[in-house]
Amino acid sequence: MSNQPFDALDSKILQMLSQNARKPFLEIARECNVSGAAIHQRIQKLIQQGVIKGFETLLDPTQTGYETCAYIGFFLTDPSRFDAVVEELKKIPEVVECHYTTGKYDIFIKLYARNNDHLLQIIHDKLQPIDAGRTETLISFKEEFRRPIPVTL
Repeated sequence: MSNQPFDALDSKILQMLSQNARKPFLEIARECNVSGAAIHQRIQKLIQQGVIKGFETLLDPTQTGYETCAYIGFFLTDPSRFDAVVEELKKIPEVVECHYTTGKYDIFIKLYARNNDHLLQIIHDKLQPIDAGRTETLISFKEEFRRPIPVTL
């Protein structure tokens, strides 16, 4: 059973926006055979419902000077410090994702660094002072693909 708060039109709108968030509302309206105002209203409704959390511009990290992508798992010495650790991680601009996880790690982050030396500097100067516990770092050689989540009705 689905908890999706949208219908077939909403689903089609979401599919189009997930492929191209800059697609003009009038173009979406034409493809959906409805008015531009109807599309605008639907998108506003989806935003208010929290289905659409925002729109973003995806940058190529290597083109902006960030050649190293790393994933770091945290083994918290004190799990009650989770919120405090997350607040400290939010202050580090190179950290682009943070997840509370099951399994091996308590927290799993993704970050970008200019190079391996910069990564080491981030670990020593920004992550270790958080005093969250032990960490394990994995470096990504290359992102093979990225895609939006599937939108189905």
